[in-house]
Amino acid sequence: MSVDTATVKKVASLARIAISDSDAERLAPELNNILGWIEQLGEVDTSSVEPMTAVIPNTLRLREDVVTEGGQRDAILANAPQGDHGFFTVPKVVE
Repeated sequence: MSVDTATVKKVASLARIAISDSDAERLAPELNNILGWIEQLGEVDTSSVEPMTAVIPNTLRLREDVVTEGGQRDAILANAPQGDHGFFTVPKVVE
C-alpha cells in the first residue's frame, strides 16, 4: 500500500488534525516507511511461537487457603471504646 499526499490529508482530516501541504508532503514518505516495516513484520514466521500476555513469565503467588484462628470477637471488642451485641458501636454520623 502506498500513501500519497491526498491520503495523508484525508487521514489528517478524519483525525481532526490540521496540516499544511508541506507537512503532508513530508509525512507521506514517513508513513510509507512505517507501512513497509509493518509488511516486513508480516513476513516473519511466528507459527512456532506461543501467544503470551507479557514479556516475562508471570505466575500468581497465591497463599494457601488455610483456616486461621477465628472466634476472637470478645478479644477484639475488648479493645473497642464501645461494643454492643458483639459489634462495634460508633456515634451516629447522619441525622
